[in-house]
Amino acid sequence: MPFPAPIQGVKENSVTWLIIVLGIVVGMVSGVVGIGGGILFVPALVWLLGMDQHKAQGTSLGALLAPVGILAFYEYYRKGNADVRVAALLALGFLVGAYLGAIGAQHIPELWLRRVFAATMIAVGSGLLFTK
Repeated sequence: MPFPAPIQGVKENSVTWLIIVLGIVVGMVSGVVGIGGGILFVPALVWLLGMDQHKAQGTSLGALLAPVGILAFYEYYRKGNADVRVAALLALGFLVGAYLGAIGAQHIPELWLRRVFAATMIAVGSGLLFTK
């Protein structure tokens, strides 16, 4: 499958390394601040690889399938900073919620899906920025 238009003409090996480095950087930031990589992966896939919003979101979810975060989780757990019971219950809820959300997202036009994604990031970021 060819790479998206903005990077066509670039050697496939270079693009492969770009994608791997992107994964490393997003993984490091996610491990440090405890966020899901999607908040970083999705914009990067749109901007760097020219994916549309649906494809970027689907690709991000594919990259985040278990056990991607297991080593970061283990480090937090090892230091007493993770609640396994709560994490398991969140994962169960996320499993169902993500599936239902993915079904719904397929029916949202590209522009509106991008806007919903952006509004979600703004709302979450603002909440964190302006609360004590």
